[in-house]
Amino acid sequence: MVTFTSALRARSDTELVELLRRRPDLASPSPSTFASLAVRATSRAGLERALTRLDAAALQVLEAVVALGEPVDRAAVLDAVAGPGPGRGTVERSLADVLVRALLWEDADGLHAAPGLAEQLGPYPAGLAPADPRVDRSAPQDVEAALAQAPPGARPVLDALTWGPPVGQRPAPATRADTAVAWLVSRGLLAQAGGRRVVLPRPVALSLRGGRTHRAPALPPAPDAGTRLLPLEVVAAESASAAAVVVRLVTRLLTVWGDPPPALRSGGLGVRDLRRTATDLGVDEQVAAFVIELSAAAGLVGHEVVGPVPAFAPTQDGDDWLNLELAVRWSLLARAWLGTARAPWLVGTKDERGSTRTALHPDGQRPWVPALRRSVLDTLALLPAGSAPTADGVRRRLAWRTPRAVPPVAAVEALLVEAGRLGVLGAGALSAAGRALLEPSDDPAARLAADLPEPVDRILLQGDLTGVVPGRPTDDLAALLERTSEVESRGGALTVRFTAGSVSGALDAGLDPDELLARLAEASLVPVPQPLEYLVRDTARRHGRLRIGAAASYLRSADPALLAPLVGDPRLVGLGLAVLAPTVLVAQVSAVELAQALRAAGLSPVTEAPDGHVLDLAAPPRRARPRAHRPAPDAHDPGPGLAAVVAVLRSADVLADDEPPTGRSSAAGLPAAGLPAAGLSAAGDRTGSGQASRGGTGRTRPGAPPAPAGGTPPPPAGTAEPAAALLLLREALTERQEVWVEMVGPSGALQRRLLRPVRLEGGRLRALDTAREAELTVAVHRIASVTRASTTPSTTGSAP
Repeated sequence: MVTFTSALRARSDTELVELLRRRPDLASPSPSTFASLAVRATSRAGLERALTRLDAAALQVLEAVVALGEPVDRAAVLDAVAGPGPGRGTVERSLADVLVRALLWEDADGLHAAPGLAEQLGPYPAGLAPADPRVDRSAPQDVEAALAQAPPGARPVLDALTWGPPVGQRPAPATRADTAVAWLVSRGLLAQAGGRRVVLPRPVALSLRGGRTHRAPALPPAPDAGTRLLPLEVVAAESASAAAVVVRLVTRLLTVWGDPPPALRSGGLGVRDLRRTATDLGVDEQVAAFVIELSAAAGLVGHEVVGPVPAFAPTQDGDDWLNLELAVRWSLLARAWLGTARAPWLVGTKDERGSTRTALHPDGQRPWVPALRRSVLDTLALLPAGSAPTADGVRRRLAWRTPRAVPPVAAVEALLVEAGRLGVLGAGALSAAGRALLEPSDDPAARLAADLPEPVDRILLQGDLTGVVPGRPTDDLAALLERTSEVESRGGALTVRFTAGSVSGALDAGLDPDELLARLAEASLVPVPQPLEYLVRDTARRHGRLRIGAAASYLRSADPALLAPLVGDPRLVGLGLAVLAPTVLVAQVSAVELAQALRAAGLSPVTEAPDGHVLDLAAPPRRARPRAHRPAPDAHDPGPGLAAVVAVLRSADVLADDEPPTGRSSAAGLPAAGLPAAGLSAAGDRTGSGQASRGGTGRTRPGAPPAPAGGTPPPPAGTAEPAAALLLLREALTERQEVWVEMVGPSGALQRRLLRPVRLEGGRLRALDTAREAELTVAVHRIASVTRASTTPSTTGSAP
């Protein structure tokens, strides 16, 4: 007899690898035998995960197989779902898909549903009532002929129930509608379902539907009217521009957070620090939150606990990231975004307690986000290149792709916005780099590098103290401009302005005026304008006239008249300034605080070393410990791991066939099939329970299968796979077959009864005892073994 387990065993290695690839939860942890694989594939959780990943057409196929009754022919399923219409090809592909996923299996008799699948599809698959032999036999063979003599009001009742749900409430007594319902019940066109409920029998419904299980096949939705078709050049340009911007923002964040912001006790980033970071980056708080979360997901910033106050600081990986090419840096960010479970769009919203969600807070995790990100991008990848659909259009396609897990439209909108900020989308359409992100064999960095314009290493300096870079500046030019100027605008060109403050920053970093002018002249398309040269030299003359050292710190100048007013300046009272000499003052604060206070007072001091060289007193950046990187499993690449799982299954199968039954035990420490379990007699009873045969009397329990001829006891009920009993129960439930169930009774004694399973869920078995004409419910953990009624006890499996 072919069973679900034997159908799995009959698959080729390639087919098994494909099954594990499409249902990765079956391979983690690795199953040791085909029986354990079958149990996992038919468990409630395993089936629910598999159904969640199916599109609407595949679900229709499963509903049709369950509704039509097993086994069912392939052609009958295709006719019932699609008919002769244009959707037949889609249904055929969906049928092949669910067969690969082991949600259906096929033998010479036809298609069968996986054990337990019917329960997951609900009580009325395809809107049809479950099969009931007694009710179905009462239904007329020719429904239309029976309805030809129906009283008024009968046909509308059937029309209301035809396409489901098939259950209705009977009208009030002594009414015309109730008379029509009573007539339908008497003719077998309706059946009484208990109380005042009636049900439309499945044969009647199928006849009224013309043999169809669904009105029409579920086809992929057509592009919505709001979808724009953009030139690929526009998509590439917009994607490259967004990618360059996000890399620049992350780079700026690593610089700004060289002075790490403190972490809240709850673990998130404070609202004020987020606002301050947004100001430093020159973006709004929502974009800043996205950049922060993206940097943390890529491991470029982390929670730093080495210092006195927990803080968020750049990691050593962040320092390494800064030295990479722009396209490679973007690729690392994009892959981190695709795989992270963080939901940056939640920052700033209220949680269930009314508190504001903060960036980097542990509550920002959402386990379903990575799958939704990939689903959104996969949906866009199926559209023609350059298609930019609306969020509603994407959600409608997702509703077809995963009808059992339709995402909220707000989440879809947020993910599309994030993809646009990152450059995965360009002007709303999936870019070439974004498509490469979905393919393990492709290189998104190379795709982005092909779309990026060539960097520009020249600047046009102008007489109004501004400069224009006609394009994306090189890293060296960008670093020079960041030190010496302030950004006025960005876009197709970068416009900067030189001010006394920006030039002072370059001088603070150790550049002398001649070197600074030389570097600007080297990068400029024209000679350095005279106003800019005057600005640099005038700032340099005032820069460094005051020299700062440490006493705690000291202040010196060659001009005593410059120092004298500072001692009595009310703005500097807190510094504790004292005259050490006409040209030297000392302070009671550090050199850093002294420099900040003097600059706030409008002066331009510099710090110096004992030998007089200028020092940069910027605090050395704190670095968080880099986190351990765990490569995310690639759902599109089976790799050697799944092949190894299949090899383990095959080797276990060979051992089960080739090894002698004596002296073999399972890896789990359980008795192997064909051996008496610990505490079991040869007849299958537990010794010491008062029920086993004692002193070799050979007594057997009532109802137990007889021993083989010659006095040799039957093989025991033990097995190396504890979950095999559940699988046997599920298969018996699906096939409506009887099984021998050995269970622990109320008194603790073992009982063996011949049962027909009716329902198996929630850790309980509900079954019919046909010999006693009774129904019973038993907890699964009280079941000791299960044996097919049509086989010997050697095929039994012990329950967990």
